[in-house]
Amino acid sequence: MAENKKRGIHDLIKEHSIDKVLDTETIYEIELDKIEANPNQPRKYFDDELIKELSNSIKEHGVFQPIILKKTEDKYIIVSGERRYKAAIQAELKKIPAVIRNYTDAKIAEISLVENLQREDLSPIEEANAYDLIIKNYNLTQNELAKRVGKSRSHITNILGLLRLPEVIKEMLLNKKISMGHARVISKLETEEEMIELANEIIESKLNVRETEKISSDKKTNVKEEKTNFNKLYKVERNMIAKYYNSNVSINNNRVTFKVENEEEIKSLIEELMKNAL
Repeated sequence: MAENKKRGIHDLIKEHSIDKVLDTETIYEIELDKIEANPNQPRKYFDDELIKELSNSIKEHGVFQPIILKKTEDKYIIVSGERRYKAAIQAELKKIPAVIRNYTDAKIAEISLVENLQREDLSPIEEANAYDLIIKNYNLTQNELAKRVGKSRSHITNILGLLRLPEVIKEMLLNKKISMGHARVISKLETEEEMIELANEIIESKLNVRETEKISSDKKTNVKEEKTNFNKLYKVERNMIAKYYNSNVSINNNRVTFKVENEEEIKSLIEELMKNAL
């Protein structure tokens, strides 16, 4: 276990020359309809144009590099080579050259995240999913992750914050209707309703990031003022309740909170409340 914690992402990359076929391995021709994509693949978006280009190349020259598969009960799961797999389907092939390896699910997850981190065209959401997977698999803090992948702590924090976004906003980011800067600002809002409202406003009003930050800041200020005013609204009542029950009382949003110092005060307060309830 200690050894795993010492392994950095660059070490993992060196370990995983996944597509290199070993001399002892056999290349099989596997039927495409028996192959399934890896459900835990961080990459969710594949450029249609690039797949089309690869498909045209496959039609003319065939598949040069075998894909890597893992055998399940009656199917095969892709370990590496999903682009080639998709392009082969588009090229209307029936079979594709493949190497079968008996990887564990944990190993497949590791290979997938390493492959994705090497690519520079990952979407921010895919990058966030990859980082999240690393943190969970290797039990790292954000600071430790930042050092291992050569990024700043703030970058890691901002990217991971995108995972808070509702799916509809993730799609907006993926389809480039909003920018990473927009998404970062949106992700810091408290509720999904606020996030979606601001995202729609960005698109409708064509807001830049600075304008978005201003609106977000105003929303937070308004919420804070609403809470403060709400508490002040019941100032007289709050003071009467505090005096009657001999306890510090605060009223915020939909809560009336009694602040007590010890168990004796809790018992005394409960007795008074029960007395008035009868």
